[in-house]
Amino acid sequence: MSSELIHRTQTPDFAHRNSDSAPESNCPPKSTSRIGYMLRERVPFLLVGVAIAAAFFHVLPSPSTVAAPHDSLLETELALPTRRVLMEEHTEKKGRLPIGVKGRKQKRIVVTGGAGFVGSHLVDRLMERGHSVIVVDNFFTGRKENVLHHMGNPNFELIRHDVVEPILLEVDQIYHLACPASPHKTNVVGTLNMLGLAKRVGARFLLTSTSEVYGDPLQHPQAETYWGNVNPIGVRSCYDEGKRTAETLAMDYHRGAGIEVRIARIFNTYGPRMCIDDGRVVSNFVAQALRKEPLTVYGDGKQTRSFQYVSDLVEGLMRLMEGEHVGPFNLGNPGEFTMLELAQVVQETIDPNAKIEFRPNTEDDPHKRKPDISKAKELLGWQPSVSLREGLPLMVSDFRQRLFTDSKLTGGKSVV
Repeated sequence: MSSELIHRTQTPDFAHRNSDSAPESNCPPKSTSRIGYMLRERVPFLLVGVAIAAAFFHVLPSPSTVAAPHDSLLETELALPTRRVLMEEHTEKKGRLPIGVKGRKQKRIVVTGGAGFVGSHLVDRLMERGHSVIVVDNFFTGRKENVLHHMGNPNFELIRHDVVEPILLEVDQIYHLACPASPHKTNVVGTLNMLGLAKRVGARFLLTSTSEVYGDPLQHPQAETYWGNVNPIGVRSCYDEGKRTAETLAMDYHRGAGIEVRIARIFNTYGPRMCIDDGRVVSNFVAQALRKEPLTVYGDGKQTRSFQYVSDLVEGLMRLMEGEHVGPFNLGNPGEFTMLELAQVVQETIDPNAKIEFRPNTEDDPHKRKPDISKAKELLGWQPSVSLREGLPLMVSDFRQRLFTDSKLTGGKSVV
């Protein structure tokens, strides 16, 4: 082997030294013919090299079109999921059917907080449409009983998990509802984790924000263009500012990573499966009236709120997810009631003899709250259809069942 290498690399010199019959032309050129030798033997190779280089730089993009190093990193990190989203969007637009029409492509959908009050009703509707639904819930406020009727369905999966920890799933859509009423960590870290999931798999992401982002509003009714009046260090700020931060994060991912984002600002909602003792005004009044306790009204009772039935909200969320508009969108019933008027409706529905008890008002309690839903009407074709007097009896029936019938099965303890 070594001799072969020597032969290939040293043939001219070896032949000159050891063979008298070697041609004179194989010897290195003399000084008089050195220039001619260079022109004859080297120039063709030089010209070939120049031609190759010219072709290479002609094909290579100009510096103005080449991404900077940080742009390349951004392309690698963010753009691949974005391309998938845009491709899916193009496919869906081409043959999208109106909401409610049969023949729609089955989607794989995750609902965080899907065992909770609103989440479980949303899951019911998604399952009715034949989608594959994954519920992610840590059962802090959600109840397994709310989705128990779907257990055994091959299109349903229930995962006990806290969204403040990352989770890896392959899904097409994310409804992010997970959030008890006072958790800054869930609003921020949980939202970041779910946005990260949306980025990785190219899923469309819907954030359920709240009317609390308007704080104690100076504008009435509240439109989505209103920036709000929030006390950032008040007793309610953990929830208010947490949701405002969640909206900021969602829009950052939308603008910076191309994630398809939808934002809903939910106003007061009521209906079956509400937590009985969650402190919300409707559930408070209903539970107190059923227990023959005084209805507690804070302040003078002239504060106003708007109350939408849960089925109306679910319809709005689904229209928002399937639509082509980011939002934010107010989803609420513009019918406005004072707290005293609400208490009177509860009396009429449950017990006309129920007493009303006034207590000192809570800190930073908004004086007025009413949604302007013009944007949702125009762009989503949505508006609520269930009035308070129609929806409240359905909620009362559910509360009565859980407070009295179910409590007998649990040794006298009410099921919340």
